[in-house]
Amino acid sequence: MPDLLLLRTPSANRVYAGESAALSAAELEICAPFASGITDEELAGVGYLGFRADALTSEQLEIISAQSTAFALFERQHDLLRPVALPQVAVLDDDLISIPKYQGKTNEQFTRLLLNVTLASVERPASGPRQVLDPLAGRGTVLDSALLLGHDGYGVDADDKAFEQMAAFHKTWLRRKRLKHTADISPVRRDGKTVGRRFDASIRLENRTLQLTFFTGDTRDSAKLFGKKKFDAIVTDAPYGVVHGSSTDVRGGGKRDRTPARLLNDAIEVWASQLMHGGALGLSWNTFGMPREDLVEALQRAGLTVKADGPWERFAHRVDASIRRDLVVAVNP
Repeated sequence: MPDLLLLRTPSANRVYAGESAALSAAELEICAPFASGITDEELAGVGYLGFRADALTSEQLEIISAQSTAFALFERQHDLLRPVALPQVAVLDDDLISIPKYQGKTNEQFTRLLLNVTLASVERPASGPRQVLDPLAGRGTVLDSALLLGHDGYGVDADDKAFEQMAAFHKTWLRRKRLKHTADISPVRRDGKTVGRRFDASIRLENRTLQLTFFTGDTRDSAKLFGKKKFDAIVTDAPYGVVHGSSTDVRGGGKRDRTPARLLNDAIEVWASQLMHGGALGLSWNTFGMPREDLVEALQRAGLTVKADGPWERFAHRVDASIRRDLVVAVNP
């Protein structure tokens, strides 16, 4: 069984870089069950993930190549490292994700990790590109990560400014890349009244067409916005403040609930109703705002089965003094 070393891509985020070894090891254990003996290793001051595996198939190499920190793969032979070619899994240029810079953007490597472990948990066979929904989409980092890997992306967000910036960026990026596409904003009407807007982009590649659809609106109305459409995966990074709160989210005295707990308790049942059978919901959140056991209870009340134990308990990490981020994945049986 070959002894393999996966060279980790350095993170531009200093805090995340200090946590990435343990996080990427847990990610690899979930996404690549064919890998055994996963360890964090350092050679000449450079970080690797060490693991063992039988002769890797092309499909297994694609899984490794898609890992959030994968940069290069080597087979260790005594004191020498022999490069192992990794296939190109991205169907679009990665500057789709790296160009946008703005306050509050979720770390790109962590976004890929969250997407990877959620998609790895989907139990229904793929019949084409996966349908990925981010019901708290912001400016679309999760959706663009899905597009990059050849999946369709769908989003909802209440921030009109974020919607406008997202739409303008995608129109410009698609035009500059000279990709065959359509990209349009249209009004959303209910009972003859305009209640929001939607952005639709279709990207025509050589052997497939990718779809991006994004609504303005409250995440708790996500099922109404998408109607009967169901999704293979729902992937989102929950807000850490009150950005997505509504005027009805008040406590005694008319004060807003400043934690995400009220929003998540209201929204999870809606999101669960949008999952296909065998689909998976992956959620990251600030544990200072909602204890893990409370979130797990909310997911179970919605009829979802929560992944637990082993690598699923090793994703918690510090973002800053007020944010300790963790993730949870649950499956619609």
